[in-house]
Amino acid sequence: MLSLVATAVLSGAAGAGPTTVEVRGEEFWIDGKPTLQGRVWRGMSLQGLLPNARLVQGIFDDLNPETRGRWAYPDTGRWDPERNTDEFVRAMPEWRRHGLLAFTINLQGGSPEGYSQAQPWHNSAFEADGSLRKDYLARLERILREADRLRMAVILGLFYFGQDQRLRDEEAVVRGVRNAVRWVLERGWRNVLIEIDNECDIAYDHAILQPGRVHELIRLAKGMRVRGRSLLVGTSFSGGKVPTEQVVRESDFVLLHGNGVSSPDGIRDLVRKVRALKAYRPKPILFNEDDHYDFDQPDNNMVAAFSQRAGWGFFDYRMRGEGFEQGYQSVPVDWSIGSDRKRGFFRLLAEATGAEAL
Repeated sequence: MLSLVATAVLSGAAGAGPTTVEVRGEEFWIDGKPTLQGRVWRGMSLQGLLPNARLVQGIFDDLNPETRGRWAYPDTGRWDPERNTDEFVRAMPEWRRHGLLAFTINLQGGSPEGYSQAQPWHNSAFEADGSLRKDYLARLERILREADRLRMAVILGLFYFGQDQRLRDEEAVVRGVRNAVRWVLERGWRNVLIEIDNECDIAYDHAILQPGRVHELIRLAKGMRVRGRSLLVGTSFSGGKVPTEQVVRESDFVLLHGNGVSSPDGIRDLVRKVRALKAYRPKPILFNEDDHYDFDQPDNNMVAAFSQRAGWGFFDYRMRGEGFEQGYQSVPVDWSIGSDRKRGFFRLLAEATGAEAL
């Protein structure tokens, strides 16, 4: 049986040791056991799956003074990145209590408007030369410590289209990957998985982040060792797209997106197509972004993913003009379970996983 250990040595929860994420065949394991061990829901085995949510703005900031004011909190009239991270961390135990085992966070965030044609804001943990900004890392470390305490996995995305141009050239991108992976390894996190870039087939400026070459960065990140340890690595494509053979071959887990896949049967078909690839060998398949809900219906995209032994990730955004309480990607974020959409997701997740919150 294939066993790939996501690396690190970390002082975790008192008396429990560091949270450790592994891949064994098609299953994710946490702390030496398959996730949701023995759990059967609606006749489906959920063992080894990784229910997750897209929470990419946990360390968000805007370095562009012309756009920074867009993200002001309604109660203070100003944007505060430290408050954003503090509220994220305070919300994490309740997510976990409802059965959330993992979340995606990104060093360049995601669109704070949900979907955007232009991205004039400047949200990047990378300097132009690929070095890392200390304030972003300090916020990320607070989140990773709490995830470790809660025995949660973290999918750490490195790059986001619309912000990758903040790095001046390909050399800086490569340096950024090396710096980010080394930072995770040197701090000994065992619960962190790497997503090189979010939707590599969208409008990335640097060719090495695009579908034809992103496998080079997957291979680079996987090959890095600190004290004999390495990280699990993959990347994602846009909604409904089957990853390339090269990416599937190099990845430790296959990331899919369900945006644009409006039929649950389309989700099932997408998973089947991945397993039919020549490059596919037993490894986990995981949706870490899907903006379809219907959580009150007997069939929906989350149920469909589970039926095919694939994890599923909740993507919750707010379009401009909607209320502050909507959206986990839209800044400023209300990180609580405070909207009907969020409650619908977490209610169904708790039922599926047999979580404490029920």
